Amino acid sequence: MRAWGLPLLCTLLLAGCATEMDRQGRTGTKVDVKYLAKTEIDRIADANRAEVVDGLLLIADKLYKRNPKEWRRGGQASREAAVDRLRHRETGSWPEFGGRREGQAAALAFTEAYSGDRVAALVYGLLTMVDAAFDNKQEFYLFDELNETKLYNSARNMEVAIWKLGNDRLASGELFLLSNELDPAKRNLSFEREFGRLTGLLDFMAKIVADRNGRTLSRVTQSVIGGIFLPVGLLK
Repeated sequence: MRAWGLPLLCTLLLAGCATEMDRQGRTGTKVDVKYLAKTEIDRIADANRAEVVDGLLLIADKLYKRNPKEWRRGGQASREAAVDRLRHRETGSWPEFGGRREGQAAALAFTEAYSGDRVAALVYGLLTMVDAAFDNKQEFYLFDELNETKLYNSARNMEVAIWKLGNDRLASGELFLLSNELDPAKRNLSFEREFGRLTGLLDFMAKIVADRNGRTLSRVTQSVIGGIFLPVGLLK
């Protein structure tokens, strides 16, 4: 065994152990085999991905509350059904997007000619983008690798999304989707805060992955005002 092999094995064994107490108050150590194949970074990736996905589903629910006509446009029975469809996006059918995913799907939400569910288009696009950034995996193990640029671009796309929600309008002058409430009498910036939280999570994960890969994260200057979603899934 190589010099680093024994310390690594010991670390993994400790990480996979948990102390439990039975009904008689006796303690014992239980080894979860699954965690023997996970590093600390793998567990951080698991938690980070789950938190970002849950945050996007929360945003979808909040958008549907402010734009109830959208889930009806999508032919759903309720707001909850529309959100659940997004949660199970990989097992459902999305013919309304014509095969579009990631940024191309999200951009439909801000396209005048699109007559479908704009909330679904935006959040489905962002969810599939995050899926691609995490290599379409829900759990990560010892030899899994992530791409820091995919994660970084996903973070920038969260900024693009919140900018478009507050600025892109129909020809009539109305916003495509209602989000933040800017009326001083009932100001509500919860959408901006949640998108900001998800941006921070993705930037944090991008930094961790870059450090593990021994690379410097290339921070490309991206103006959100252009409203262009950066590529994720197409990156190598």
